[in-house]
Amino acid sequence: MGTEKNLPLSEEALKEIIAQQQGPFHLYDEKGILRQIESMQKHFSWVKGFTNYFAVKACPNPAILKLMLDAGFGVDCSSLPELELAEKVGFSGERIMFTSNDTPVAEFAKAKELGAIINLDDITHIETLESLGELPELICFRYNPGDSRTGNLIIGTPTESKYGLTREQIFQAYSTMKDKGVQRFGLHTMVASNELDPTYIIETANMLFDLAVELKKRLDISVEFVNMGGGVGIPYRPEQDAMDLKLVSQEIKKAFKKMMLPANLDNTRIVFELGRAITGPYGYLVTEVLHVSEKYKRYVGVTASMADLMRPAIYGSYHHITVVGKSVSEETPEVICDVTGSLCENNDKFAVDRRLPKIDKGDLLVIHDTGAHGYAMGFNYNGKLRSAEYMLRSDGTIEKIRRAETINDYFATLRFEGATVKI
Repeated sequence: MGTEKNLPLSEEALKEIIAQQQGPFHLYDEKGILRQIESMQKHFSWVKGFTNYFAVKACPNPAILKLMLDAGFGVDCSSLPELELAEKVGFSGERIMFTSNDTPVAEFAKAKELGAIINLDDITHIETLESLGELPELICFRYNPGDSRTGNLIIGTPTESKYGLTREQIFQAYSTMKDKGVQRFGLHTMVASNELDPTYIIETANMLFDLAVELKKRLDISVEFVNMGGGVGIPYRPEQDAMDLKLVSQEIKKAFKKMMLPANLDNTRIVFELGRAITGPYGYLVTEVLHVSEKYKRYVGVTASMADLMRPAIYGSYHHITVVGKSVSEETPEVICDVTGSLCENNDKFAVDRRLPKIDKGDLLVIHDTGAHGYAMGFNYNGKLRSAEYMLRSDGTIEKIRRAETINDYFATLRFEGATVKI
């Protein structure tokens, strides 16, 4: 079947924003994001108290988080700034999941202050959390299944992963916390990233249900929720299909009835922490062609760089590219080219040996599926300034939800000894 890669706006509208912005920009489709939220809520409506804790790291913009808040979703935070951002948007209490690793004590303190669910990644973090005084009422642990499961390229195999507690540690940790007076518990894992095979998520559910049942038998602990983590991928390539969430839901429901009900765990909630699957397909990086060069290969140089979208450079990830207003025809032949940015790094490429309609200077390119881990992973190498973000609202209006960085922003944190810098 495959997945259509459509443009979010007309050629004229994209050109108008480019002209105003004088640089690349990220654009998000509100209607698409809301449609995905509604689809997930529909598929898992059978779960008591179902929610998704949107992974803030995927797209940390208040306008995006406000959509999650209004839809009844929670947020999954991994740092102090993400906690602060969630608080400013209006999240509080157990609508915040704090899942971090190698965590400074100040971040635990903020999570505790907000009443967030603290999801501990390491057994030694118990001592760190205790240093803040009374332990929280509700504690969750992240489970690493080791060699009983396989991971993937992005997140790595579990035995090589820095995340989570081993099987032996997980029972020790819950027992310790119970002895210290904690009465409410959750269970979490995340063993893959950008996975399109539904059986992987179904197997994760079975693994967590089995562990929840064993915790009940061995320690008389009834977990309040099982957090399936994230990891649901999106079809970056046109020939790929989106994960069948209806099938995933149906199979998880069967496993829940078979495993959890006989153990009197029927009140256990099921939650996720999906980020990419919610916003990923509904984000676009729009950029203009600066140069078309013929060397040993044909290079198409654009105004964006890996500072705007890092995934192709660090993972070799595919992102579909549309040349706005062009398709292959007799008048516009197909060419093979590398689409590159201007960083002083040879891996600053959005595409390698990609077949595209013949490209000319001034053409607009739309790089698809950048709504997660796109802007969020940006940086300032070579002094590149962070790009703007726009939201295409459901009513068709376009709203700037983050301005582009300026030279003033870039210099704001610097101190120049004995020199006056004129900006």
